[in-house]
Amino acid sequence: MNRGSKAGIAAGVVVLLGVGGYATVEAAGLLKKTGPLSQDEVRSAADDFLDAWAKGEVADAAELTDDERPAFDALTRFRQDIGPDVSFQARRREADEVAFSVTVRFAESGAGPDWTYGSSLKVVRDEGSGEPRVDWSPAVVHPRLADGGRLALVENDASSIEATDRDGQELTVEEFPSLATVLPTLAERYGEGLGGEPGVEVRITEQEGGAGGPLHVVSEGKKAELRTTLSAKAQRAAERAVKKYPESSAVAVEPGSGDILAVANNREDGFNAAFLGNRAPGSTMKIVTAAALLEQDLVGASRPAPCPSTESYGGATFQNLDKFEIDGGTFSDAFIRSCNTTFVNFAERVGADGLAGEAKEVFGIGLEWRSGVATFDGSVPEAEGPELAASMIGQGKVQMNALTMASVAATASTGTFRQPVLVAPELDGREIAEAPRSLPDGVTEQLRGLMRRTAAEGTAAEALRGLPGDVGAKTGSAEVDGAQTSDSWFTGFRDDTAAAATVEAGGHGGDAAGPIVRDILAAGK
Repeated sequence: MNRGSKAGIAAGVVVLLGVGGYATVEAAGLLKKTGPLSQDEVRSAADDFLDAWAKGEVADAAELTDDERPAFDALTRFRQDIGPDVSFQARRREADEVAFSVTVRFAESGAGPDWTYGSSLKVVRDEGSGEPRVDWSPAVVHPRLADGGRLALVENDASSIEATDRDGQELTVEEFPSLATVLPTLAERYGEGLGGEPGVEVRITEQEGGAGGPLHVVSEGKKAELRTTLSAKAQRAAERAVKKYPESSAVAVEPGSGDILAVANNREDGFNAAFLGNRAPGSTMKIVTAAALLEQDLVGASRPAPCPSTESYGGATFQNLDKFEIDGGTFSDAFIRSCNTTFVNFAERVGADGLAGEAKEVFGIGLEWRSGVATFDGSVPEAEGPELAASMIGQGKVQMNALTMASVAATASTGTFRQPVLVAPELDGREIAEAPRSLPDGVTEQLRGLMRRTAAEGTAAEALRGLPGDVGAKTGSAEVDGAQTSDSWFTGFRDDTAAAATVEAGGHGGDAAGPIVRDILAAGK
């Protein structure tokens, strides 16, 4: 193959421009081509390059480019990752550009039809030799390929299962976008064990900024049915509800079983904050705190409880929203209006381990949940001084998400923690978390009554007005360091469905998170 000279020209030579686009390099005795490329040069350079690539002569093909090392690496990776059986056909030529089609034949068993796609290259004149060369770019290999990217055959685990809801209705990412991070995880964990086989796709990998979806499906794989605990009805309602507010997440669970009925997120980053988020839950935490106070007989729903406008503890001062106060009120009055100072007032008597113990031993917070996918299961660490007071009202180091707060509402409605699950534990024999004890019946009834009254005439009333059934709720607004607007939290139950939502920088609990929970509870399961 005549590749021409790529050597540099020695200093001091005399160049005389000749006729027809050539220059005589007298001192070196060489003939160097200059000027615009002819159509024959463009055609010949393109054909030689594509012919060498098709034959697997990667070094020869790379030498026909103006950037040999990157071209050699990229063409070698293509041959190793995609396959050696490739052919090309020039489709059209325009000046110094050649459009061509690439056809790849896959040798894998069960491979689908050949993959044909279009690409293009540009021919330029080499500055050193004057010979025509392919202007190298990763986009020559594939138009969507950029620096750092590579084409690769990737197993698509998601194609190994057909996920269904609790009633056998198929669940797809197209209909339920929030499941985009959930279904692939389920497929990876359970697909093979159920007899499924992943499909194989051509994808762009290792490319900064992501590479989008598959470029070509090599094999479809084999699907096995995986039944989840999700309810398509509840999931559909949750997906619609979170669209109302950016940076929102929601979860619904069935209190009687712990089954997760819905999980939805509306976030620009695609993060599954509903399961994996960890932010202060604000006053929704008062459900757990109230349970601890009731169990220790420090309060009773109808007994008097102080609610001053401010309260100091451990050197820190806490206040209610707009510094409201309640004169001569009961603990129930303080709960439904979310009086911070009432709860802070009892911090010393609850003690450093009282709140953390209640959260773990009754509500299952911080136990190792095994739902079927990864989850953050909440954190209520032991605290003292002002940190304890802050924890009593869901601030400080308390960390929750929509899943854990939906579970808190579910536990409050029944008195017994049932670990949320997305896939039945019988499927893989995993052990699910169990709380050491349930709430006493009398405490459960009082706690349910507090949440029912909050839904009927307290801070949750506006969001839940007119919702039929046995309804209870708690609102929350969590201050986050550096944020001008607090996070909005809301959790509640209606009959045998519990739900929670959070909206980052959403303001008061009833303003943003409340309408989301209402829509989910109204839809049912």
